[in-house]
Amino acid sequence: MTEISLGMPQLPAPDYPAEVRERLAADAADVIARYPDSRSALLPLLHLTQAEEGYVSRTGIRFCAETLGLTTAEVTAVATFYTMYRRGPSGDYQVGVCTNTLCAVMGGDAIFEELKEHLGVGNNETTPDGKVTLEHIECNAACDYAPVVMVNWEFFDNQTPESAKAMVDDLLAGRPVQPTRGAPLCTYKETARILAGFPDERAGAVEATGGAGPASLIGLRIARGESPQHGKVVHPRGEAAAATEEGE
Repeated sequence: MTEISLGMPQLPAPDYPAEVRERLAADAADVIARYPDSRSALLPLLHLTQAEEGYVSRTGIRFCAETLGLTTAEVTAVATFYTMYRRGPSGDYQVGVCTNTLCAVMGGDAIFEELKEHLGVGNNETTPDGKVTLEHIECNAACDYAPVVMVNWEFFDNQTPESAKAMVDDLLAGRPVQPTRGAPLCTYKETARILAGFPDERAGAVEATGGAGPASLIGLRIARGESPQHGKVVHPRGEAAAATEEGE
């Protein structure tokens, strides 16, 4: 006789161990104090729980709900809306390959396919040693450096299949990996804690965090007449407005 499952609902999520919950509660109080309305702290609190387990677990959702006076349904709705929150165990390093239009035509699709074969995993899958999770990303907001790969949200610009494979090999082997720009690489859990709003206490990390790179700023510099390579192509707005008034 075939058994029929009625799809019974899951039991309430287990709580964190007492010492973990006490530590997280202290951090959560620090986060909540930054906002006039406590529920506004939900996003950083989700990052905080992700820093604890590497993903947003049912226990993490329960913690956020109880801490903020929300229902688990409300917290789950937010956690499942944003792709920056992982819903299952993942690797120490999240390798995201941009496969949106510009990166794709510049080689992003080829990088993603070769990394899948090289690592032996599919999209949103993790290597057996738990070190690397591979995923395709719609846009890394760095089209001027296409194709771009991000590791734990740090940029690796102008990639090729060969450079991307060499980079993940270094991650798997535990060798130092330096992003093209921005702060030194840290683990996914460490990144999540920084995103929760806690300072990056590594020596030199804050100073290394830069803004836009030269390729992102070249248009602005040309507009200001600051590019020695191209000369003064267009007037800054103030000069253009003055020239228009003189012409009148």
